[in-house]
Amino acid sequence: MPKALIVGTGLGGLTTALRLASRGYDVEMVEMFRQAGGRLNQLKKDGFTWDMAPSFFSMSYEFKEFIDFCGIDMPFEFVELDPLYAVNFRGSNRNYQIYKDLHKLGQEFSELEPGFEEKARRFLKDTGRLFHDTENRVIRRNFDGLIDYLVSLAGVPWGHAPKMFRSVWSEMSRYFDSREVKEILSLVSFFLGATPFDTPAVYTLLSYTELVHDGYHNVRGGMYKIVEGLISELNKKGISIRYNTEIKGFEAQNGRLTGFTDAAGIVHNADVFVVNADAAVFRHQVFNRKKWSEERLDRFHWTMAPLTIYLGLDQQVDSLYHHHYFLGNNFKDYAAKIFKNRISLDQPYYYVNTLSRFNPESAPAGCETVFILCPVPHRLFKPDWSDRDQIVDNIIADLSARVGVDLKKRIISKTVMDPIDWEKSFHLHRGSGLGLAHDLNQIGHFRPKNVDEQFKNVFYVGSSTVPGTGLPMAVISSKLATERILQQYGPVH
Repeated sequence: MPKALIVGTGLGGLTTALRLASRGYDVEMVEMFRQAGGRLNQLKKDGFTWDMAPSFFSMSYEFKEFIDFCGIDMPFEFVELDPLYAVNFRGSNRNYQIYKDLHKLGQEFSELEPGFEEKARRFLKDTGRLFHDTENRVIRRNFDGLIDYLVSLAGVPWGHAPKMFRSVWSEMSRYFDSREVKEILSLVSFFLGATPFDTPAVYTLLSYTELVHDGYHNVRGGMYKIVEGLISELNKKGISIRYNTEIKGFEAQNGRLTGFTDAAGIVHNADVFVVNADAAVFRHQVFNRKKWSEERLDRFHWTMAPLTIYLGLDQQVDSLYHHHYFLGNNFKDYAAKIFKNRISLDQPYYYVNTLSRFNPESAPAGCETVFILCPVPHRLFKPDWSDRDQIVDNIIADLSARVGVDLKKRIISKTVMDPIDWEKSFHLHRGSGLGLAHDLNQIGHFRPKNVDEQFKNVFYVGSSTVPGTGLPMAVISSKLATERILQQYGPVH
């Protein structure tokens, strides 16, 4: 029975472990953090519970494919969102509710964008066609080389080609006139670690997944229930996880990896190795490859970093929605400059998740659990976070004014993680929250491969390898890595 060692227990690692176990592999896992989940993690403090990062997900059918592959029941319960989220612009008391129902959404935007429903149907029809023309040719498959990748791209109808050379913002402008509507519909790129001005228009397909194709989902009990459910399935199969175990080195023989060495000097041997750490960073930090030196890593385009604030309030805030975006009135200037730290963070844009609104057990009775995410420059552009407390105070003051509650007086629990904290906790390059960005030269064949270039028994899964970042992408990534492994070693049964 082949033995597989999986380094890292993020969603990609956990789902790969169960896929391999379902095919008869003997699986073990190691994790550097104190608990499983990677960035899909949980914080508990002072009687409150927060999801540390992801707070909803899309493409639920990828989880269904996964459980069918493994022959298990869905290990957590998810509920479709509608409305998806609310959006507030600074200086306005209006909160726009973003519905999947285009007629309802058109009523929300009636003053901003006359004829919105007809425009939106045309936009979503076009971007939906793009999604279905690319999902199996580009997103859900491995590539064995540049020619293989180009042949696959050649199968995509050429009518989509202009979207490779336009930005998300310019593509939105072909359908909509209202600044506010374009800003709201392009949030999906902004809060995925990039901006709509530097993200290729092909990613407008995310608007289709958001508004038409499956939508967004909450997890009953909080997002960490995904991890807990998967660990329950791991336990049923006898798969062990060794926590607080950081991989520092390796042993190899005859061109194959034989073991990883942890910080305590313990060697973890296996036949197959799966790395659920950042695929580029791991090649640098552990394998010490010249091609992946720190200098070369800095030349890549990385997503923005997270500044996260976890608040426990002694009262409920009715003016906060479960998922709530708070924007300013200088979107284009802010988005163009924030990535490279060329704009002040005294009035930043941010997202708020009120977990207790959907999962009341996450807060004591009568209290509120609030998570704030502010995308900020990664540490290549803002290495110094000595001003962290002032930025956090600015955000809390701004949010207080916009919801009509002095939150500072209501805080009974407060935790802050800046990009330095995120970098240290999860080995994120320069604190980049979602790994490598999705430029055209960093997707598909051009993304770090999910099979190692030197050790053919080492595979990668997660955000900085194929197909990309996000929870459903991690599940697809586990499928692609498993396909590679089964091609080489085959199923045991």
